Amino acid sequence: MKTKQYYVYILFNKKNGTLYVGVTNDIAKRVWQHKNKIFEGFTQKYNIDKLGYFEVFEDINYAIAREKQLKVKTRKFKLDLIETSNPNWNDLYYDLIEN
Repeated sequence: MKTKQYYVYILFNKKNGTLYVGVTNDIAKRVWQHKNKIFEGFTQKYNIDKLGYFEVFEDINYAIAREKQLKVKTRKFKLDLIETSNPNWNDLYYDLIEN
């Protein structure tokens, strides 16, 4: 039986632009929804649809706790997370769907 995975992710609209932190159990589907403006709200309004960073968890409680932790961190902290793991600010969504 495959272990369920949960993802905490940071989306951006352009390098050093507006950021969004979220949590999901299907990251490829969720980012696709952001890209296709399926839901009205913050990400649609500011065109935030590029996956810059994500973490994987096997326990939803840890994922939710991490999402809450990241949401209250400074903008600089979140930018540093992206810069450290994704210095070219690539849209990691395309890496996900290729695998």
